[in-house]
Amino acid sequence: MKPKSILLKQRGVLPGFGLTMGFTIFYLSMVILIPISMIFIKTASMSWDQFVGAVTSPRAMAAYYLSFTASFIAAMINGIFGIIVAWVLERYNFPGKRIIDGLLDLPFALPTAVAGITLTAIYSSNGWFGQYLEAIGIKAAYSPLGVVIVLTFVGLPFVVRTLQPVLHDFDKEMEDAAASLGANRWQTFTKVILPELLPALLTGFVLAFARGLGEYGSVIFIAGNMPMRTEITPLLIMIKLEQFDYAGASAIAAVFLLASFTLLLLINLLQRRKNLVRA
Repeated sequence: MKPKSILLKQRGVLPGFGLTMGFTIFYLSMVILIPISMIFIKTASMSWDQFVGAVTSPRAMAAYYLSFTASFIAAMINGIFGIIVAWVLERYNFPGKRIIDGLLDLPFALPTAVAGITLTAIYSSNGWFGQYLEAIGIKAAYSPLGVVIVLTFVGLPFVVRTLQPVLHDFDKEMEDAAASLGANRWQTFTKVILPELLPALLTGFVLAFARGLGEYGSVIFIAGNMPMRTEITPLLIMIKLEQFDYAGASAIAAVFLLASFTLLLLINLLQRRKNLVRA
């Protein structure tokens, strides 16, 4: 007879692997796999020529280009300034720090329509910031720049919140050791700190990039939604649905989904390879 301690050790908190795995597959199928598969099933109702014509039309290509480039630029901006924001919040104490740290989560809680209307009012030609940009020939609202501004706003928390735990656990003695060996500040940052932050930074970049690709509610207010110029892919899909072109909407959604998944997969593979090299 096995000792009681061994029996207690073998007993898990959750049921066995078979039951939990079955529930996991069922839950993922109901929430993710089945809805996504319906996109491809609906797309299959089109002929090949109809599919190619729908996904490669000039309007669709312009929407792809704007969505991917604006999301990438916004994620890059958040990657650079997210490091600075996370560093300040983790390394310094100052009055109002808790307030600023709480405001950082505002894009998570703020309705996207409210964010879009607010940013449009600020960056329009007569807004607080927009009037000065207009004076020097920069049009923010109702332009691709406005799309980048909105996606930067909604994506910043993903980068900062991913970097903060790494900075919090980072051993400051490594910085002191680098300084004692003659490294300047830039060398300390690039050779000691940045390699530790890079996996988290790539993760935050991916999350911000993915959020930008799928953002809809806040973008439609500031973009102006001009076909071939400021029309994002999610908006084009909605327009197709309103025109009862369900197959065309599904075709564009399928291509956008596959392209987004491929890019995210490549970024995650690069991140994994980086971790393996460091290990």
